[in-house]
Amino acid sequence: MAKIFIGKVVSTKMQKTAVVKVERKFRHPFYRKTIVRHKKYKAHNEDLELKDGDMVKIKESRPISKDKHFIVIEKLTR
Repeated sequence: MAKIFIGKVVSTKMQKTAVVKVERKFRHPFYRKTIVRHKKYKAHNEDLELKDGDMVKIKESRPISKDKHFIVIEKLTR
């Protein structure tokens, strides 16, 4: 089963690649405070017109390059 994440586009400066920041929230097991962590993923973007700040859905795929293992599925509305 491939992982699917929703995140925000941070950079589109590379050709056919978008850097997507995915945030996850979880509760600390002892202190019960909500903690926000984020991770950036490089995703293959063949023909969608993306700008910084767009919300996108990305899906895990076969390795496309050294550190690009995701594909942009769709652009979500704001």
